[in-house]
Amino acid sequence: MFFLIFAASYIPEWCNYLIVGALTIITLWIISFFRDPYRKVPKNPKIVLAPADGKITDVERVEKNDFIGQKAVRIGIFMSIFDVHINRAPCNAKVEKITYRWGRHKNAMYPGSGGVNESNELGLVRTENPQDRLIVRQISGAIARRIVCTPHKGESLTAGQKFGMIKFGSRTEIMFPLREQALLVVKIGDKVKAGETVIVRYEE
Repeated sequence: MFFLIFAASYIPEWCNYLIVGALTIITLWIISFFRDPYRKVPKNPKIVLAPADGKITDVERVEKNDFIGQKAVRIGIFMSIFDVHINRAPCNAKVEKITYRWGRHKNAMYPGSGGVNESNELGLVRTENPQDRLIVRQISGAIARRIVCTPHKGESLTAGQKFGMIKFGSRTEIMFPLREQALLVVKIGDKVKAGETVIVRYEE
């Protein structure tokens, strides 16, 4: 300790300002990362909302998913370190299944990371018509090292309700049944906001 105090007395004044400035920037960034902005959640039972903030990096057709029980569409959303990282329920739904999987920490920007990275998967059943089965998957990234998920099996969530987060850069995927009535209203490259941006609209 004495050595550090002694050495600090010989650090040029401009270095002290640089260190203080860097620490201030890091502190402000961490505070910004954990921000929780207000979201105006659309009150429409015929829509599915984005479960995360970020950029849509991929939209893929899935031939079969055991939980959904039929062909499905998977949408990948990449959250950079500058995005809000709170996850929100895509619709009014009941948590039927939660599956945690240990894995690697590859760059979450790439679609393949969903199959190998650490993840937490929520199997949801819509409580309003159509009562589709949906999957929301929280996936860690190259920087992220902790997935937070607060709901329990059997718990009901309302559209836009906060249910967790992934810390420091990550990816969230949502999967829903492939059928004519489910109209996808977003595309690759779109920026979305959790609990606010409509990604699927059910037609009569």
